[in-house]
Amino acid sequence: MNKQGKIYLAGHKGLVGSAIYRKLMQLGYTNLLTRASDELDLRDQKKVEQFFTEEKPDYVFLAAAKVGGILANDTFPADFLYDNIMIEMNVMHSAYVHNVKKLLFLGSSCIYPKMAQQPIKEDSLLTGALEQTNEGYALAKIAGLRYCTYLRKQYGANFISAMPTNLYGPFDNYHLSHSHVLPALIRRIHEAKVENISQVEIWGTGKPRREFLHVEDLADACLFLMEQYNQADTINVGTGEDLSIADLAYLVKSIIGYQGMLVFDSDKPDGTPRKLLDVTKLHELGWKHSIDLSEGIKRTYNDFLEGRVRGMGN
Repeated sequence: MNKQGKIYLAGHKGLVGSAIYRKLMQLGYTNLLTRASDELDLRDQKKVEQFFTEEKPDYVFLAAAKVGGILANDTFPADFLYDNIMIEMNVMHSAYVHNVKKLLFLGSSCIYPKMAQQPIKEDSLLTGALEQTNEGYALAKIAGLRYCTYLRKQYGANFISAMPTNLYGPFDNYHLSHSHVLPALIRRIHEAKVENISQVEIWGTGKPRREFLHVEDLADACLFLMEQYNQADTINVGTGEDLSIADLAYLVKSIIGYQGMLVFDSDKPDGTPRKLLDVTKLHELGWKHSIDLSEGIKRTYNDFLEGRVRGMGN
């Protein structure tokens, strides 16, 4: 990317977008274009079109999305489907119409079938049924991925897509019912320690296995792909390593220094049994993550203690 080029970062206040913003600034990309959701509703086609007409960005990072944990996804599937499809379609269509030089669309590993062979290769997409608890969100991301591919195929737009694994890091959402598993564990175990509560209840059996990537590593991968990747096929972004939710919980417990018990509620849903991405393609291109999980959780917990959090009131 040209250092003087105008870069539109959609979703710059979110977990992913803020990390990409920091990385761009660190590398000397200062011509950055951002809009908060109250300034530009990306679900509004006319407003998005007007924005692209006026600003004419050269590059786009599409990190804006409506996101949430298993409970939020299962409770509000219509909202997750509608909001995300509208955001994706409006931004990508306007980017194509206004001749954006390159766009990176960020999907999610939840697009893959629930029972996909592990580790999950990129060609597993649409080969089986999705996990029901986040089907609405997954369908929206699949639609965005396909639209990105079709714009490249039909019109020659240089649009690429990447599928990150589970993410965590600075400015995560720590809402008790709407957050993802890792920030939820950090908040609940921390509060149990502070309030001297003897045990923490954790949803599910603890047996499902998950992969976690620090968001700063994802930001680094995104810039790498914008420079090095120009193919229609999506590409997985992860660590290639996973662990059980139980092991994750005990790791968080150890880092926080909580002395109580962890109790797993098997009556609550587990979700997908395992979700580990095959990152062979990315490794072959020359990129690997640099922040291991234990170090990443320590950094994230310190960030939590500094109060740089959202959703703490609920």
